[in-house]
Amino acid sequence: MADTAPNGGSLLETTKNSTASAYESVTNGPVAQNVKIQNAKTQAEFSNLAASRKTPLTPAATGQPLTHYHSLFSELLSWNNPRASAIAYASIVSSIFAARYLDMIRWAFKLSFMALAVTVAAEVAGKVVLSHGIATQMRPRRYWTISRATLDGMIGDVHELINFFVIEAQRILFVENVGASAAACLAAFISYHLVKLVPYWGLAIIATTVVFFVPLIYTSNQEMIDQHLKTASDAINAQTAQVRSAAQKQADQLATMGKQYAGDYTGKVQEMLRGRGAAAPAGPSKQSAPVAPTKKPDFPTPPTQEPESTKIAEPEGNVPEEPVIPEAEPMIAS
Repeated sequence: MADTAPNGGSLLETTKNSTASAYESVTNGPVAQNVKIQNAKTQAEFSNLAASRKTPLTPAATGQPLTHYHSLFSELLSWNNPRASAIAYASIVSSIFAARYLDMIRWAFKLSFMALAVTVAAEVAGKVVLSHGIATQMRPRRYWTISRATLDGMIGDVHELINFFVIEAQRILFVENVGASAAACLAAFISYHLVKLVPYWGLAIIATTVVFFVPLIYTSNQEMIDQHLKTASDAINAQTAQVRSAAQKQADQLATMGKQYAGDYTGKVQEMLRGRGAAAPAGPSKQSAPVAPTKKPDFPTPPTQEPESTKIAEPEGNVPEEPVIPEAEPMIAS
């Protein structure tokens, strides 16, 4: 005898009807409708994020165009699509924790040998029992390959992503934006001290949190932050103007004193030159070449005066003259 429900229907029909009504209430109820709405909004935000990948109209300071990743990351970090930004942040943080606490490489080897063991066992068992391998029956007619267009697109995206980081590093280094360069300097200084206390994975989580939530805090309190920044900028400009004015006054005073001292020294030099000109002889003067000082000899200097001549005493009386010898006549006459 078939089981009957209190209202006269069978129990099976009643169960089917209650299950169908429960499924209908779950799938078409307020919770399900809310889930569908949130899913549609999330898909729309990811579509908007993908559509923002365009080369910015504003080039870099050097005039060269930026990459489309500049627009993508700007849209992502601006939280204009909050669901997409939140999912991206959660994905990055989850990846950092997974790399830290999960042995992904070991798990990859484990999954590989388990998959190969299942396929080999199915192939061998199929050939033994069914005379044809099971893995052979599951083999596709054509192995999957990566098309040239897909590979070119992937290489192009990787190239654009690398250029994004290279260009941004140079823009920060060469101070294209003073605020961004100052923020990067402060972040590097804090990271230099934090790396002694925090591990690298913790530092990566802190950096990701700062990068994602600082723009969100700024956009949420933009008016107040801009007002404080304007007040600080005005104070800095006023102080800079005061320092510049004081420095200009000091420079003017130093220039005036320098001119005065230069005039005094010029007058003194001219007076000295006039005094030397009056003491010089009237005749034409030839500039003599400087004479190198000679070293004096160690022996005594000779006398410069001639010695006085001494007179010899003449003998008294007549001095006989020199005798004259007569010339001899020749013996033979010529």
